[in-house]
Amino acid sequence: MRSNADRPAPLGAVEVDIPAPGGGWLRAERRGTGSPVVLLHGAGMDARLWDAVVPELARNHDVVRYDARGLGRSSLPDQPFDDVEDLRAVLDHFGLDHAALVGLSMGGETALDFALAHPGRVSALALVGASVSGHVWPQDPQSSAYATARRQRDAAALAALELSIWASLGRTAAGGELIEAMVADNAERRITSEPFFAHFPDRNAESRLCDIAAPVLVIHGDQDHPEIAAIADRLVADIPDAHGVVVPDADHYLPLRSPERLVEQLLSHLA
Repeated sequence: MRSNADRPAPLGAVEVDIPAPGGGWLRAERRGTGSPVVLLHGAGMDARLWDAVVPELARNHDVVRYDARGLGRSSLPDQPFDDVEDLRAVLDHFGLDHAALVGLSMGGETALDFALAHPGRVSALALVGASVSGHVWPQDPQSSAYATARRQRDAAALAALELSIWASLGRTAAGGELIEAMVADNAERRITSEPFFAHFPDRNAESRLCDIAAPVLVIHGDQDHPEIAAIADRLVADIPDAHGVVVPDADHYLPLRSPERLVEQLLSHLA
């Protein structure tokens, strides 16, 4: 079943449903001209995360963004799936031998894992409030509350946790209404999809950061979760060609909170 979130495509954009590995589809959008850039959103979000970034980025780049499996307008999974293989399917569909990858949170984790698996296909990385495979997150009341919401299939509780922990600047800050809409739209889909996410115990990018060959921008907001700042420090320290930027007055939803600053950093990094 397709999502009922029937959003019109932005002017000048081309939208397509890309066959996903193992069945289903990934809703993708392509816009602009220049060197290719693929944008990957985080868990519980969809490609609308990049709404305030794409118009300017597409002036200089061939920009692709897509809804991850089970989120936004992509299909719900009915068997285990791998975000790394989904990303490869997107690149292959558009005939992109290589591209720069810009990933936020879970999208950053996918970008890192893809860069380690297919280094020749990644020209640059921009990791925005990124997570990383192999990282052990601290156990705290927030983690327990997330686990309870998932176990009880409580979409409302999951959405409330997402907003309180990751969108701490609130509804009145830039992008607040869209953030709330994305989280609400995807909460039930997230509960349905996450059990099908394939786990690979040997996929541990944190222990292989020194193998990342592409130039890397590591960027996060100063109001993001403290563990994101710790991960960012590790990424900058261990990736050979990495530099870090901290954006003031931005939480985990940095592309909507401070899009101008993010675009400035991306255009400089991808030039």
